[in-house]
Amino acid sequence: MTAKPASAIYAGAVTHVRFAPRRHRLRYRMFQVLLDLDEGPALAAGLKLLAWNGAGLFSFQERDHGDGRTSDLKSHVLKTLAGAGIDLAGGSIQILCMPRILGHVFNPLSLFYCRRADGSLAAMLYEVNNTFGQRHSYLIPVTEAGEIRQSCDKAFYVSPFMDMEMTYAFRLTEPGEGLSTVIDASDQAGQPIISAVFAGRRWPLTDAALARAFFAYPLLTLKVVAAIHLEAAKLFLKGLRLKARPPAPTDAVSISR
Repeated sequence: MTAKPASAIYAGAVTHVRFAPRRHRLRYRMFQVLLDLDEGPALAAGLKLLAWNGAGLFSFQERDHGDGRTSDLKSHVLKTLAGAGIDLAGGSIQILCMPRILGHVFNPLSLFYCRRADGSLAAMLYEVNNTFGQRHSYLIPVTEAGEIRQSCDKAFYVSPFMDMEMTYAFRLTEPGEGLSTVIDASDQAGQPIISAVFAGRRWPLTDAALARAFFAYPLLTLKVVAAIHLEAAKLFLKGLRLKARPPAPTDAVSISR
């Protein structure tokens, strides 16, 4: 019996709620792909609508992640894990992100599930991009089975309306028939500032499902960028003002030990 691929589509919606200094809420429908970095190239080779490091209606480009190399993203992640003393011992790595659609993508957040050979999670790597062309990641070991609960201090400038002195709290479910990602951010006093939630249901990664996603979420990646700027304008009209942008962190990855 052939094992079900780890790779899949997760279709759902993302919700952001800002609590302070002005309340603001947005919600939009979106989908992401979960791609196993080992099985992905062969899986894409059998699809007409998804290309791996090539051009297509949908495509996954390894250079959109990690250190920007055009191939071997897994080796980059393994090297990052080794720098934190984590050895997957032949395990797998899956990435949850939006694919390129008609050649365009912007992923505010991509998640790497870093697994040991037995399938258990050894670490999560949270890769963040801002709209200024910068990228930073947070690497956090997974110490318990079940729901993933982690936290770290903010080290990277993202929203021009948010201070740097904040703490992130992550709550994730393992990818299954459903998947959820919750990110809460609070200030130094522990007061909640913003909460972002993605929840999706699993679709098989097939040409039929990709075609369905294309028409159900037309030009998704362009809409994400447009929505970021539209919501920024709304926040400005609500009285929020821009925060100074500090230099990007010297290290590409913040490691929580």
